[in-house]
Amino acid sequence: MKCAYCRRPAVYVCIKCGAPTCELHAKESVVCPSCIRKKGTKHTVKKVSSKNEKDKIRALVRQFWGEEEQLTFNIKFNVSEQPAYVAQVGNEFAGFISLSENQDSLIIVALGVHPEYQDSGIGHSLIKKAEAEATKLQKKKLLVSTSNDDLPALGFYQSLGFQIFEVVPNAIAEKHGTTLAGVGGLPIRDELRLQKTLK
Repeated sequence: MKCAYCRRPAVYVCIKCGAPTCELHAKESVVCPSCIRKKGTKHTVKKVSSKNEKDKIRALVRQFWGEEEQLTFNIKFNVSEQPAYVAQVGNEFAGFISLSENQDSLIIVALGVHPEYQDSGIGHSLIKKAEAEATKLQKKKLLVSTSNDDLPALGFYQSLGFQIFEVVPNAIAEKHGTTLAGVGGLPIRDELRLQKTLK
């Protein structure tokens, strides 16, 4: 799926009209509840069990971040090689969450929902699956990090009970050796770390 404005890979969809957008053309704005599109798409979430599913994760990771390797909490991960869950709408791949154990926590290495299926409850279902996995593994916290520009991700995680507990200045800029342009053209520099304490 390509951005409707510049043909770069789409990462988001417009909440009002559904047009696919890249991170440079995505804008943060105030939207009232009656204007938020609510799809409520029926979907299933299951553990990754095939090479085909890993390949689909790999393709979405490349579309969203341009690379398969993610640096989070000072650890480098190959996203498609981590334990993961996928969301499906019928037989269609809709998104994924990849995870890694770390001491008393479970790290969300990456979470991606295909733009066509955003704002449909899939991201929420994937987080709930991660919480269930963390509880099963007797972890006390669920951890995730995002970049300073990714306001949609920050809003999403905080709406599900995550809190910012640490900011690592310039972590992302140093990884790439430069400051990239992110959501709405904001400079991507810092890693924002969030946590959710589990009961």
